[in-house]
Amino acid sequence: MDGTVDSSTRRRAEYSTDASNYRVVPDLVVFPRSTDEVVAALDVLRELEVPVTARGAGTSVAGNSVGPGVVLDLSQHLDTIHAVDPTARTADVEPGVIMSSLQHAARPHGLRFGPDPSTQNRATLGGMIGNNACGPHAVAYGRTADNVVALDVVDGHGRRFTAGRGDAGFAAVPGLAELVRENLALIRTEFGRFGRQVSGYSLEHLLPENGSDLAKFLVGTEGTLVTVLGATLDLVPLPNAPTLVVLGYPDMPSAADDVPVLLEHDPLAIEGLDARLVDVVRRAKGAGAVPELPEGAGWLMIEVGGGSENEVRELAEMIVGASSAVGAAVYPAGPEATRMWQIRADGAGLAGRTPAGEQAWPGWEDSAVPPENLGAYLRDLDALMARYGVDGLPYGHFGDGCLHLRIDIPLEASGSVLRTFMTEAAQLVARYGGSLSGEHGDGRARSELLPLIYSPEAVALMEQVKALFDPRDVLNPGVVVRPAAVDADLRRPAASPVPSTGPVGRNGLLGSGTLRGISRKTGHAGFSFTHDHDDLTAAVHRCVGVGKCRADNEASGGFMCPSYQATRDEKDVTRGRARVLQEAVNGSLVGGLTAPEVRESLDLCLSCKACSSDCPAGVDMAQYKSEVLHRTYKGRPRPVDHYALGWLPRWARLAGIAPRTINRLLSVDWIRRPVLWAGGMDTRRQVPEFAEMSFRRWWRLGYATRGVPGLPHRQEPGRLVESDRPKVVLWTDSFSDSMSPSVPQAAVRVLEAAGYEVVVPTSAACCGLTWISTGQLDGARRRLDGLLKTLGPYAVNGYPILGLEPSCTAVLRSDLLDLFPDDPRAHAVAGATRTLAELLTDPATAPAEDSGWELPDLSDVTAVVQPHCHQHSVMGFAADRALLAQAGATVTELAGCCGLAGNFGMQKGHYDVSVAVAENALLPALRAQEEGEEFIADGFSCRTQAVQLEGVEGKALVEVLAARL
Repeated sequence: MDGTVDSSTRRRAEYSTDASNYRVVPDLVVFPRSTDEVVAALDVLRELEVPVTARGAGTSVAGNSVGPGVVLDLSQHLDTIHAVDPTARTADVEPGVIMSSLQHAARPHGLRFGPDPSTQNRATLGGMIGNNACGPHAVAYGRTADNVVALDVVDGHGRRFTAGRGDAGFAAVPGLAELVRENLALIRTEFGRFGRQVSGYSLEHLLPENGSDLAKFLVGTEGTLVTVLGATLDLVPLPNAPTLVVLGYPDMPSAADDVPVLLEHDPLAIEGLDARLVDVVRRAKGAGAVPELPEGAGWLMIEVGGGSENEVRELAEMIVGASSAVGAAVYPAGPEATRMWQIRADGAGLAGRTPAGEQAWPGWEDSAVPPENLGAYLRDLDALMARYGVDGLPYGHFGDGCLHLRIDIPLEASGSVLRTFMTEAAQLVARYGGSLSGEHGDGRARSELLPLIYSPEAVALMEQVKALFDPRDVLNPGVVVRPAAVDADLRRPAASPVPSTGPVGRNGLLGSGTLRGISRKTGHAGFSFTHDHDDLTAAVHRCVGVGKCRADNEASGGFMCPSYQATRDEKDVTRGRARVLQEAVNGSLVGGLTAPEVRESLDLCLSCKACSSDCPAGVDMAQYKSEVLHRTYKGRPRPVDHYALGWLPRWARLAGIAPRTINRLLSVDWIRRPVLWAGGMDTRRQVPEFAEMSFRRWWRLGYATRGVPGLPHRQEPGRLVESDRPKVVLWTDSFSDSMSPSVPQAAVRVLEAAGYEVVVPTSAACCGLTWISTGQLDGARRRLDGLLKTLGPYAVNGYPILGLEPSCTAVLRSDLLDLFPDDPRAHAVAGATRTLAELLTDPATAPAEDSGWELPDLSDVTAVVQPHCHQHSVMGFAADRALLAQAGATVTELAGCCGLAGNFGMQKGHYDVSVAVAENALLPALRAQEEGEEFIADGFSCRTQAVQLEGVEGKALVEVLAARL
């Protein structure tokens, strides 16, 4: 094969699970480059009777994209849209095409693919065909099966054929037509009873009255009968004037009771949201992530459209009038509607935690009942959960009777509770005429329970169908027919706790001691992981595999996984790294946290922290990487770059003794290159210059003339002059002090113009960022302890602390609390730390009305703005965005990392990826700039990357403001 065939331990770990509870380690993973290679691989595997599982984005919550033997990843290369026919309203696609890519290609023709699951920016169409995916607009457009015209497939015999509509398709599968004729009554009574009956095989499509449609039948068979090589899909017109009606109810069952009457008005979508999920969104994303909602504890989101704006408005009013809601709101297409849909899109990840913050698991993920039974089903399901003492955050496609729910079933030790709960839940859904699955398929999670909703005759019929297509049982075995047990191959019980406390053993895992009785202020442990019960295992299992990290940043507007954006390799995505860490802590495949597979997996992690905010499950891979490095090298020699880059503030202070000489020497190639090489850095990099006068020295000298012109000379340098002006502590990090003193100098000018009294502490206070990023957590803790001694008294006394370098500011707002969880000074400093934009726009700290402050006019500024990854992840960029808009600047705001990411882009072996990441957004934007346009970036790394790769000098926001005072 030209495509990759990979049997490495690391690769097998990455593909050992999907978004489900299940872990099945394959023997190897294959990445075919063409459909011919898929067929060739299947020929070999069938001859050897090796099981094979086809996989797209790997976002299955039922475990139907993991399996023994071989995994075929069809997402990496088979991603071509061959044609979009606007006349026929069809598209021809390969199975690895991402659903949002098809939407993008169809949009210029006024078309779209109807089904749109919340994972559409990473879900592949092959996976959607395998699971019969639906999404919120299935009310209007149906399931994937309803939108498939024909499929190019190969079955378990090796027969390649085109499945379509009519008796001709049956000829490709001898015996199928006869089997259908012999079981017409059984099929008519047990299959296709309501729209979301996805569990089992959808045999109703083979009935003559339904067109004997083999293509539609094969949709939802979960790769157990055929492997899909291509598809012809129907497209639908884009709706006109889509408008969102939000109705509030006392609770979710009451909202569900209203669904049948609302369906009479032909909505495009009816989605249900629980107040508990909305509260989680507010906590995780901030109050601004949720628009003002009508009264209620449960809501229906009803989208209408298709006519003129007046017609849509009248329809929205009719829906409000027909409902029994206690409150209502109407959102035309715009920011409020977008935020509501974002809540819904993030549900799959955010619902991975209960309201109490406990881990919730899929399994009973997408049950469905006829919509008229949904309210009663929800009440009984609530009672069942209360009896088991479990909780979750329900939401779902209420217009189709489909409920999404993850439950905090205790999986840490065994799957016994999972088995008993799901058995009772299946019996409950059967009483309401429902389906175990409404859109994700049965997989390993529910196939064993099919006899609870189907008769023995129907189950036997599905087994006969399987035998016609795949007699050797090599296609996705253990799913639907002859299923694996619900509680077999569970991932979580296989992993023992790895507490955050205590010394580290030889294998990189836990030693014999614990930190109990040792203060975390002075102890030798790494991060506390208090949000995960002080357990690294629980932390890495936050990743449930929803795969948002695989989404294209340009489409999603996120920053997550910059190295994956460059390589498109599962190795370099947050989920892939989490899977390797999960295997390391269970120890059965990867040999502990010090294993080479772990180092390889984490090597290209930029520690950008974007996953900590963009991942709906709250995975913080930067923190995990730092912890792993801490445990791996504690008490051992480290790579040389850990000393060269991890101790950078030390070297900067030494360089401050003779900065001109150091800069001159390091500008000479024959000196610079050996120095970089010896320090573990890439010799293609330049060494940033050290300032001839640091900010702190400039401050001590009382605004020396080499500082900012026009500022008054301080008569008593270093002393706080008593005044009535509000005081702000200007904290200068090591980068701003030694390499970019113009930034804090500009901050002094802006703060004083805004009426603040600037306080610069007499003692230096390093946040330990470079120690954290290289996993030297003991060293980081020592520096942060010194910082707390310096800044703690100011914070405790209510002084705001201004941070200038985003990465260092983020340490004070996040890492500080994880390293000092019990220290009240840490909480005070974190709460007092602000960015400049936050300081100037927050009513609690903004300049007083009588200060004479006016925001400088930036209406003449056109700029590319690069938000720092750590600011995006920890503080957010909303205040900066608002301030720039208020000042009148015209900006192009980038989404994505600059690629330098502190020490990452300087290290040997990272240069090419660093440049590739910069090519995602930063470098093309800089090349497109016209003369006179600005580049604004608060991050020292971002400015360094721009000047080294494109020759563009950047400015911090505070410098732009200071220049226009």
